[in-house]
Amino acid sequence: MVITRFGSLILSLVLGFTTLQAQEYTPTQANLAARQAFQDMKFGLFVHWGASSVLGHGEWVMNNRNIHVKDYQKLQHLFNPQQFDADAWVAMAKNAGMKYITFITRHHDGFSNWDTKFSDWKVTNTPYGKDILKQLSEACQRQGVQLFLYYSILDWSRDDYQYATGKTGKGTARTHSEPWENYIGFMKNQFTELLTQYGPISGIWLDGHWDQLDNDHDKTLPSKVDWHYNELYTLVHSLQPACLIGNNHHLSPIPGEDFQMFEKDLPGQNTTGFGGADISSLPLESCETMNDSWGFNITDHNYKSSKKLIQYLVNAAGRNANFLLNVGPMPDGTIQQEFKDTLAVMGQWMAQHGESIYGTRGNVYPPAEWGVMTRKSNELFVHILKKPGQNFLFLPAFTEKVTKMTTFASKKDVRFQTQKEGTFIYLDGVPMDAIDTIIRVVLAKE
Repeated sequence: MVITRFGSLILSLVLGFTTLQAQEYTPTQANLAARQAFQDMKFGLFVHWGASSVLGHGEWVMNNRNIHVKDYQKLQHLFNPQQFDADAWVAMAKNAGMKYITFITRHHDGFSNWDTKFSDWKVTNTPYGKDILKQLSEACQRQGVQLFLYYSILDWSRDDYQYATGKTGKGTARTHSEPWENYIGFMKNQFTELLTQYGPISGIWLDGHWDQLDNDHDKTLPSKVDWHYNELYTLVHSLQPACLIGNNHHLSPIPGEDFQMFEKDLPGQNTTGFGGADISSLPLESCETMNDSWGFNITDHNYKSSKKLIQYLVNAAGRNANFLLNVGPMPDGTIQQEFKDTLAVMGQWMAQHGESIYGTRGNVYPPAEWGVMTRKSNELFVHILKKPGQNFLFLPAFTEKVTKMTTFASKKDVRFQTQKEGTFIYLDGVPMDAIDTIIRVVLAKE
């Protein structure tokens, strides 16, 4: 039974194919300012966590093991994160140089990490009994860290989610389907709670649209159901106009969306099969894991090095994207020491080199085999991530007037020469850093 505040809500159930679309959208000035602020932040923490963590096999365990709803929901009696400390989480992110946190409010298993009135499958019905999101929101406000909310629009546990047309969750033993309009109303109710009861929310991070795409081999094909995005997006923007909306549909953004995300890939790359979408003019974000898993996976020890993750962050900035780096806390609420150690190293690096990342814009020069560039005002930062084969860099077609070049670390002058074909940066005498050799380029002011 779905409780709804929208008794008079009338929504159409689309049985045929409908295109991914929403009505025209004009962002408010507050929203436009929030987009700029989002681009300035550059580095955020993704947190995948919930009842699924109890099983220690990632957040897709319900689907991967075909666990029936009635069995899976026994986890509600086992999830008891007594060691959860919202202030410690936020402080860890802040010390790592992260400016925002994107927290899983509800993943594909439908478990709500807040005290929702529209589902009994929630954290406040666990032995823990407390509202996780409320604690995290208050800690973010205390420490000056912005909060984004991940929300799955697919659900493996509800009878009113169109699992018959969806690709995943087929083995969870749901035998009948409630009306789709009930599900749309349910999501609207939950959105209203999230955006009216938990303070300022900087963004909504949607996921799951791809479950309803018609064909695996052509992700440009229309979806099978009408997600009513215009209604959902309008609701979000009406409740909090500055709140940014992103949708991990792996397609080009549609009207109503305020940023574009890329899953486990940098913009323009497609090493995972999730990428390939055209890069829009909206703010961009790339998300990645610290091992191979999003949610807690007790057997996953394939941790990425701090060097690799710092270079991922720099590469994202050079492509004008934020970097959203994930942790999957353990079911007791603690975060693995391996994650904390890596974040501490990244925080030390950002404390020393953040000027070349925060508040910059990328795509000022095409990414090269040796690295990328970022820009802030009349200064460029050349990030050499891989030592070139020769003792110089040549930047074809780069002919802007340069007044000075220095090493970022030691502030020593760097020789350069600009001619009609481009600019040479001479690296003799420039010590190469194992992670990122940064050269500051000062341009003549216009």
